[in-house]
Amino acid sequence: MSEYINLRGHQIRSYEWPHDGEAVLLLHGGLSQTSHWDIHILPAVEDHFHIFAYDRTGHGFTGDQPGSFHFEFQMNEAIAYLEDVVKRPAHIIGYSDGANIALMVAIKRPDLVTSIISIAGNYDHSGIHPLPEPDGFIAQEDRDEYAATSPDAPHTLDEKIAKMSAIWKVEPKISAESLRNIECPVLVMAGDDDVVRHDHTIDLFERIPLGQLAIVPGTSHGLVKEKPALVQALIEDFLLDLSYPVTRMPIKRSNPEI
Repeated sequence: MSEYINLRGHQIRSYEWPHDGEAVLLLHGGLSQTSHWDIHILPAVEDHFHIFAYDRTGHGFTGDQPGSFHFEFQMNEAIAYLEDVVKRPAHIIGYSDGANIALMVAIKRPDLVTSIISIAGNYDHSGIHPLPEPDGFIAQEDRDEYAATSPDAPHTLDEKIAKMSAIWKVEPKISAESLRNIECPVLVMAGDDDVVRHDHTIDLFERIPLGQLAIVPGTSHGLVKEKPALVQALIEDFLLDLSYPVTRMPIKRSNPEI
């Protein structure tokens, strides 16, 4: 199910759940890895789709490279994975940073993206509620996991956290206007107590022509683990019918200019 593959000169950990259905690509969050969230998403897609995932450079089982935590690098890596491994357009389910990367891929390479499920994503760094500065404390269990999984030296965990924390202050910086160029259906999902501001989530939804919005009640940025059954139901419902929604009392969708 998982193995190291050479992606354009760099060894990355790749995952695949074979099925005859359409391709789905899972993109994990920042400072995380595939195994931290795939079990919460797979029940929604594993029976009907051919699923792919990978640990992004510098994350999980994949070693680091210079500049790897910047979103431009991660977007290009996702494009390379879609071209070389998936080899066809895919539905992308992205969580947090993974959602941001999915949006960037859809803007730059719409031919590679069938649909997007953006879970707790933010297209601009300003869309996040102010958070306290990290105090440098890392739980021992996290250090133990890092030492057991990452090809990088144990001390680099501290360096990666500091590096990613600095990048989150200035990235991502997706042009708001470019979101209007996303051609595929997009489900924008967030927790009702998410670290992503509600107005930012709604703005993201309203800028995407084929956008749909789901705010999951009683959840935070960790909604995929807090309400997995509800998140899975929303994913299944969205992927079941990607046509333009027809509702009984349309307001916004009755006139795209509104």
